[in-house]
Amino acid sequence: MRYTLFDTPVISPLMRGLAFSFLKIFGWRLEGRLPDVDKLVVIAAPHTSNWDLPVLLSLAFALRAKACWLGKHSLFRRPLGFLFRWMGGIPVYRSASQNMVAQSVEMFRNSEKLILTIPPEGTRSKVSHWKTGFYYIALGAEIPIAMAFIDYKRKATGVGPTLYPTGDIEADMEVIRNFYANVTAKYPDKASLPALAPNQYRER
Repeated sequence: MRYTLFDTPVISPLMRGLAFSFLKIFGWRLEGRLPDVDKLVVIAAPHTSNWDLPVLLSLAFALRAKACWLGKHSLFRRPLGFLFRWMGGIPVYRSASQNMVAQSVEMFRNSEKLILTIPPEGTRSKVSHWKTGFYYIALGAEIPIAMAFIDYKRKATGVGPTLYPTGDIEADMEVIRNFYANVTAKYPDKASLPALAPNQYRER
């Protein structure tokens, strides 16, 4: 069994206590919960500030979620590779024959349990559209998408609706857009609502 930061004995309970303390001290309220499934893609938005990370990490510990994330395989070389894996990192290899979406789908199929966190904006800066890799991973693996959020106006963080992708990405993205339209970012002028790139319906 490979332990991560989120389930290492002694350390995990300690971090969970610190997470609750952080949220309480800074006045954050927890809302919602993860769906009761073994495999899940979690998107987290909006992302406009470095403060988003400690809030989201606290959310993961509070929900007892063993959250994993994807990174370029070069990040996992010695001497820091072990550390990144312990922090929930999963290496992916980019090549002509094996893209990120295909690797992730295969990873879900070979896992009994897996929660994969993907930031659809990909940056703290304002973007014109979201990356759609998270959608095609969930669609290919036939698993749901949970909508995690950080609302600075209401000082609330948590998990909103769960979406089971239908294959109609335009309709499904509209559902996601309607939810995040009511969530206020740390810096609203940098926030980007879910949108597809013009004439681009499959990003990997």
